[in-house]
Amino acid sequence: MGRRRQLNFGDDDIGEVTRGARALVVCPDIRGQAYDLDAEARLAEAQGLALAIGLEIAASSIVPVRDVRPNTLFGSGQVENIGVACEQDAIDLVVVDGALSAIQQRNLEDRVKRKVIDRTGLILEIFGERAVTAEGRLQVELAHLDYQQSRLVRSWTHLERQRGGFGFLGGPGETQIEADRRMIRQRMGRLRRELEQVRKTRGLHRERRERAPWPVIALVGYTNAGKSTLFNALTGSDVVAQDLLFATLDPTMRAIALPGVEKAILSDTVGFISDLPTQLVAAFRATLEEVTAANLIVHVRDMANPDAAAQKQQVLNVLADMGIVGGEGDGTTIPILEAWNKWDLIEPDQRMDLLDLQSDTSAIVPISARTSFGLDDLIERMDVLLTQDAREYRIQIPIDDGRRLAWLHQHGQVLSEELSGAGEMQNSLTVRMTPKDYNRFNALTSNADA
Repeated sequence: MGRRRQLNFGDDDIGEVTRGARALVVCPDIRGQAYDLDAEARLAEAQGLALAIGLEIAASSIVPVRDVRPNTLFGSGQVENIGVACEQDAIDLVVVDGALSAIQQRNLEDRVKRKVIDRTGLILEIFGERAVTAEGRLQVELAHLDYQQSRLVRSWTHLERQRGGFGFLGGPGETQIEADRRMIRQRMGRLRRELEQVRKTRGLHRERRERAPWPVIALVGYTNAGKSTLFNALTGSDVVAQDLLFATLDPTMRAIALPGVEKAILSDTVGFISDLPTQLVAAFRATLEEVTAANLIVHVRDMANPDAAAQKQQVLNVLADMGIVGGEGDGTTIPILEAWNKWDLIEPDQRMDLLDLQSDTSAIVPISARTSFGLDDLIERMDVLLTQDAREYRIQIPIDDGRRLAWLHQHGQVLSEELSGAGEMQNSLTVRMTPKDYNRFNALTSNADA
């Protein structure tokens, strides 16, 4: 038996999952249903999600579904085949890469004699394990309770349980259903109040950062595109960077220096994924709120992935929903620079083909975060985009005004500096800075003279 993980939120025991359990991953391919990725890509992504939670994939398959059965999703023959596969491969858990109703989940378990978990439950497991910050843990528990409401799987200390909690270990049966529902609603109400307070606190922090002079660069991208590896390479940090889906969930910020910017804030955000469970949409969007205040977005793409184009559209669609870009990726409101990551894994002929497809190569930088290839070019492009509105200003400051002189060196690019004046000596400077910083400098001068 594998190692078990125990999750605790507050005073309530949410449950446990057996890591190393043998899993059968089933990807239903429903006729007539539109998917963002093809069946093979969806199956591969489901396998990645299972590996991310520590399951052992014993077998996997794509199951065509002509007509959705309301009681089991699959046809009777397909359910029987799944049951046979479970017996042959000693399966502990069946992972269905799709949404299952409570009835479908229960009936499948009765037929195959194994625990069954759907895509939503699987992603909730991952989010529950990886969330670190107080807000992240609150969001995940709220999403988990919302998911459990229709299934009555919450394990309260005074109740027996019908199904396992945050995992797939089960119990003998549920009693006091209405009391359980009431407790879930009450707990969700408390969580929402706590989250509202956390949001207010985060809003105050954001306002404080907006008043600061440093621009913010947000890294976004599909999960496992290499954002955290790039973040570490640029900042010298040790943020968790693994070949796993959702290796990191909570946003991380570090200061970096650019040639024309004395200091910038680099933000690493949660990875995007297709068909995100509705219960987690709010939690997911909350982690991306920092992106809306960014001065520059660096879209990190895994160009070695055959579904890179579909993944890009997923990211752009979410950013469009948040008002950061226009529909289908047109009409950006925040500059976006694409970092084409994992360039070292692409054949030379493919690299040329990829570059030929792009009309605006100035918005693209091929890189390898793992080998540091192209990072100097990326830094240069980020610097250009952050300072593209900068202008040159001729400024004179008394020689003894060290405060304003230091401010200009800190917030602008001093191109030249010389002494002038026959009487009172002046520092004559040519400084390159944005109009916003120039206005702030003038305000600083006015306050000093007042």
